Amino acid sequence: MATLVRLTSVWKSFGAVQALRDVSFDLLGGEVHALVGENGAGKSTLVKVVTGAHVADAGTVEIAGQAVLHNDPAVAKSLGVATIYQQPALFGDLTVAENIALRCERGGTFRIVRWAQRRRRAAELLARVGATISPDAVVRDLAMPQQQLVEIAAALGSEARVLIFDEPTSSLSDREVENLFRVIAECRRDGVGSIYISHRLEELPRVADRVTVLRDGEHVATRPMADVSRDELIRLMVGRSVDTIFPKVQVPIGEVVLAARGLSSSAAGIHDVSLAVRAGEVLGLAGLVGAGRTELARVLFGLERADAGRILIAGRCADIRSPADAIGCGIAYVPEDRRRHGVVMEMSVAANTTLAILRRICSVGMIRRGQERRIAEGFVERLGVKTPSIDAPVGDLSGGNQQKVALARWLAAEPAVIILDEPTQGVDVGAKSEIHRLMCELAGRGMAVIMISSELPEVLAMSDRVAVMRQGRIVGELARAEATQERVLAMALGHAQEAPA
Repeated sequence: MATLVRLTSVWKSFGAVQALRDVSFDLLGGEVHALVGENGAGKSTLVKVVTGAHVADAGTVEIAGQAVLHNDPAVAKSLGVATIYQQPALFGDLTVAENIALRCERGGTFRIVRWAQRRRRAAELLARVGATISPDAVVRDLAMPQQQLVEIAAALGSEARVLIFDEPTSSLSDREVENLFRVIAECRRDGVGSIYISHRLEELPRVADRVTVLRDGEHVATRPMADVSRDELIRLMVGRSVDTIFPKVQVPIGEVVLAARGLSSSAAGIHDVSLAVRAGEVLGLAGLVGAGRTELARVLFGLERADAGRILIAGRCADIRSPADAIGCGIAYVPEDRRRHGVVMEMSVAANTTLAILRRICSVGMIRRGQERRIAEGFVERLGVKTPSIDAPVGDLSGGNQQKVALARWLAAEPAVIILDEPTQGVDVGAKSEIHRLMCELAGRGMAVIMISSELPEVLAMSDRVAVMRQGRIVGELARAEATQERVLAMALGHAQEAPA
């Protein structure tokens, strides 16, 4: 097959940070080429060189057999390159059909918009990726997994010859993942080449033909996917053996810190939820996408109002009507979508770290910058945040390091309860292990941890107890020793129910 993309000896730096060092990479027609590495390894920079978002400092870029001397997003698009980003790059106030049309339609400024045809085309593309979404739905009203499917549909509609998938399954259900793999297989048969970036290494043998590993901005290896094991990939990625990704440490479990009794919210779709989490305990919330886990977290944190039921903190009723009330009660919440709600991308690491404690570090309306810097430096060191400085914008950091900054913000507030919604989504195995270690450290200090995760191995390995949700209800709880993938899935699917403990 013809070579669709060829990068030869590409270098790229940002100030003193060398993001790519003499990297070569190629993509063949009809091939799925996986690109893996830890956060900060250079994957995103390489992709941005291909798409024209970044211009290489040295080296050559060829797309569709043409040497591209002055690449930019418009040039890359004209050469048939389309990207599906982990965080959907959609216009929230436009409809699904309008967003897809912006990617797919061509023409001059003055032309007739054929609305019926536009909706039909959007519906066809959505059906192709297995999405049951109305073309007239406003994107802002869609959940993250739905937005991801719209992004994929739009890329397919652009009739690109090179598709770049950046963590495409991070927020999709198992059924949606299967649909995506089916679509990728169809594209392969049509001669389309795909660059597939994923931290879910177990997916790669199913979808990829070759795999390239980057580490610290350098090319480490390119191998046929069939010739490399998961353990070997991890060793190549981190430069050392990783004995365990789930460093669970058993710590003493104390008294109940937070309890919900008959909690309901019509706005959030939560019905008669009762649960409790104790000091030193990691309570895992499991369930399928749309089961109500994130919605329950939003009610506990005051982002959605409860219609009935009670929330108790250390045995006392708490009136939580807003996030400020929740923070005052010692509750912290790290949301699933860190880019939109977890951190402020344009602000510095230091400013993000102290956002939740501004009153503590302010005097006569002015932030004490020295104190802000000391706090930020302490958390950067403690959490191992890789950043050029605490003055760097969080948007310049890798996904795993953004997640650590989001954690630092709430740890600075010294909460009694921390709710972690998909804490390791879209981060590499090294960062995942570090976040798991931090969870154990927090539990060891007596903090109560509620962890929401769609990765069952993570839930089973890190939880002291697992609560399973379905259709906005807790349908059962399992002690750590009793929890298995089969039992949790059966309860999540409604095939078995056990009374909450």
